[in-house]
Amino acid sequence: MSSFMLVMTMVPDEQKGQQIARRLVEERLAACVTVSSACRSFYWWEEKIVEDTEFTLFIKTRSDLFAALEEKIRQLHPYSVPEVLGFPVSRGSQPYLDWLAKETCQP
Repeated sequence: MSSFMLVMTMVPDEQKGQQIARRLVEERLAACVTVSSACRSFYWWEEKIVEDTEFTLFIKTRSDLFAALEEKIRQLHPYSVPEVLGFPVSRGSQPYLDWLAKETCQP
């Protein structure tokens, strides 16, 4: 199992994305969070297809922090069912991974 993860979530606006990003980094659940520019999402919700503008958060963290990170996202997120997807990091620059480990807290 990888020691590091890239976690993604979508938010409805840039301000909410920045708010969540700052909290995750302040609480050291993530070493870095990148807020994307606006994109279009198409999805099923409540028996109909919805089209929305959203922003993606790319969250860089340790695998052992996923549960705490997911809980914090659920607390801060405006959606009733936030997307929280985690992908193991199979390879990375060792100096970057060392920095990522240093900047995140112990669970």
